[in-house]
Amino acid sequence: MKGSLIIVGFFILGIVCGLMGWLPSLDDNLSFLTLCALLFCVGMTVGNNTTLLKSFKRLDPRLMLLPLMTIIGTLAATAVAALGLPHRSLTDCLAVGSGFGYYSLSSILITQYRGPDLGTVALLANIIREVITLLGAPLMVRWFGPLAPISSGGATTMDTTLPIITRTSGEEFVILSLFHGFLVDFSVPFLVTLFCSL
Repeated sequence: MKGSLIIVGFFILGIVCGLMGWLPSLDDNLSFLTLCALLFCVGMTVGNNTTLLKSFKRLDPRLMLLPLMTIIGTLAATAVAALGLPHRSLTDCLAVGSGFGYYSLSSILITQYRGPDLGTVALLANIIREVITLLGAPLMVRWFGPLAPISSGGATTMDTTLPIITRTSGEEFVILSLFHGFLVDFSVPFLVTLFCSL
């Protein structure tokens, strides 16, 4: 929760600084290079954790379908929501939905392909998804079961929402949460790029 509030705070601070003209104009190359450095750090973290890879092998094969179900469910719900947004194309909505909570990557990619307006929408939509998971995880577990906050968290289940998932769903779901987050996270650049290019 604290991490999400810090991110929202920096986003608002950036808007204020931009409106006041306190910052020089930034080109897309700086955002792209920053994103590449972030992805490199995430890759190093995963690559250095050998026990994580061994734990993935012990997962129940049926639970390995959860990332696929999260992706399909999110895209289906996004397509339905697009019906109520006549000023946005279906591909715009699907590109935003394909962020799965990974706001840093999806918003930069969407900004590059479709402009800053849709990139901002993607940033806010994905931050809201994370905040809903952080605040609503206990209710999700009570009403829908221990897999609900994992699916709701999308790509964030291997980092920012992992502590709340561990606390509400139980420690036995940590490996599944990491596996889910890794695969959904991995799908983001491919799906966002696909829908932005259609």
